[in-house]
Amino acid sequence: MNDASLKFLETYLNNASPTGFETSGQRLWLDYIKPYIDDQITDAYGTAVGVVNPGQDYKVVIEAHADEISWFVNYITEDGYLYVRRNGGSDHQIAPSMRVNIHTKNGIVKGVFGWPAIHVRESEKEPVPTIKNICIDCGCAKKDEVLAKGIHVGTVVTFDADFFVMNEKYFVGRALDNRIGGFMIAEVARQLKENNIKLPFTLYVVNAVQEEIGLRGAEMIAQRLNPHVAICTDVIHDTQSPFYDKKTSGDIACGKGAVLTYGPAVQNNLLNMILDVAEKKEIAIQRAAASRSTGTDTDSFAYSNEGVPSALISLPLKYMHTTVETVQSADVEKVIQLMYEFLVQLEAGHDFRYIK
Repeated sequence: MNDASLKFLETYLNNASPTGFETSGQRLWLDYIKPYIDDQITDAYGTAVGVVNPGQDYKVVIEAHADEISWFVNYITEDGYLYVRRNGGSDHQIAPSMRVNIHTKNGIVKGVFGWPAIHVRESEKEPVPTIKNICIDCGCAKKDEVLAKGIHVGTVVTFDADFFVMNEKYFVGRALDNRIGGFMIAEVARQLKENNIKLPFTLYVVNAVQEEIGLRGAEMIAQRLNPHVAICTDVIHDTQSPFYDKKTSGDIACGKGAVLTYGPAVQNNLLNMILDVAEKKEIAIQRAAASRSTGTDTDSFAYSNEGVPSALISLPLKYMHTTVETVQSADVEKVIQLMYEFLVQLEAGHDFRYIK
């Protein structure tokens, strides 16, 4: 990563990109990768694709998702409070005392998730935050005043929490899940271009929308691109922090490298090739196991069309779906390097089938 890359990362993470409303983030992303691609594709719902070496018979995807969890305004009280519902897996327990950005056609309106002071709560009957009792105060005393600001049912709301670097090695912010993935695939495209790598196949660098509500963007773009191979990247829980049980959640740590997942959606021959690349290039990796599905866009690509050999390269992350999602910069570099080295070594026409 260079200074320009890090500046883009900060700008990209600080920009809101809620599920279903990813447009501004996708424009930032396309502007950044434009010098490193030959063409671009966008679809009706906002998935963005950078195309490298277009027109080749063999087609390869590297993919991340662009959307972040958020809230929808669901009800406005007569005295101006906003009650919400989730857009993706937003966490009601972390909401109290959080600042928010309310995204209207007139621009951002600031607000807060208020909560009763400790002085007035009875310890034996303390209220627990739930989706039914958290609400936003945007400084309005009446519903009409709220409406006059351009806020209505369906207005999207994001937490107001900016990116920063912690202890000179951790990236911290909201929505690293999974705009850090969009950053990593963009960096792969940059390095291919700057190192004058001529790939023998068409590479699609895919930043998909609507993962947080069911892998929908990947589902759509997989059908359109119909690739021969797909490498998806997402985040995975660091299980070293409190409250995790390694017996059920696995043993994953920030600072120990990229994570490769085993599971039915992951094509084994492709996975073994990535493992070989990691060993040959001495790239640190960790391993994880998935059950019925990976829960990532890998599933959408794997089961699309007539079946696409797909694999998942994950980035360890602490505190998922909070405003302080945390990853280690060294792991980011390893994921970028692993995707890059795989692409450099992949030959056009490689057949990953088990039985030939």
